[in-house]
Amino acid sequence: MLVIGLTGGIATGKSTASREFQAQGVPVIDADKIARQVLEPGETSYTLVVKNFGSTVLDSSQRIDRAKLAAQIFKDGEKRQLLNSCTHPYIRRKILLELLSLYVRGHAICVLDVPLLFESGLDRVCARTLVVSCEGGQQIARLCQRDTLSEEAAKARVAAQMPMAEKERRATRVLDNYGSQEVLCEQVRDVVQKWRPGMLRTWAALAAPVGAAAGLVFVRSPWGLGALCTCSLWMLSSLL
Repeated sequence: MLVIGLTGGIATGKSTASREFQAQGVPVIDADKIARQVLEPGETSYTLVVKNFGSTVLDSSQRIDRAKLAAQIFKDGEKRQLLNSCTHPYIRRKILLELLSLYVRGHAICVLDVPLLFESGLDRVCARTLVVSCEGGQQIARLCQRDTLSEEAAKARVAAQMPMAEKERRATRVLDNYGSQEVLCEQVRDVVQKWRPGMLRTWAALAAPVGAAAGLVFVRSPWGLGALCTCSLWMLSSLL
């Protein structure tokens, strides 16, 4: 399965690109959605966050108020790292389980939508990476409008992230969001057309788990051992 990492800066248009991938029939794993799930009461991350940040980050229903939490970490690098240590291991676990689920169900391609793709190291599970980028002034203006922030607050949030130039340098391809949403969506459709695996590779990816399972059942026989080794190699190659 071809895993494509999708990221960008805050308010650069990553969500628009993600929706277009879904419109093209490509399954998307949304790390933001998973991050909200791990902060639900009863989850280990919830317990760790409350323990380290205190009850001041909770709302009246005892749920974590993401806005209050964000206000604490955006100007404090140490607190940001602390929050990451409370959440990232559990986010990664859920992401890997979803990747495995998509693979077993026979998908040949998927998108991993992660705001902190490079910072979290999740780019290592991606064969290719995309960065949605726009001009700095556009980014600030969009962020102010979207989150009703002052220009100063918006600049502080942007400054807290990895510089866009560094993300662009690491990307397999940069999606330019300097113009209209349709222009960005056209670039997404071009990626899908050019990167979607061919029929032979798709069928190989679909057959590999079945062959590997059969090999495990008959692993004591030469045929079973050969099937297991061959299909394991197919599964590894399908990730690239």
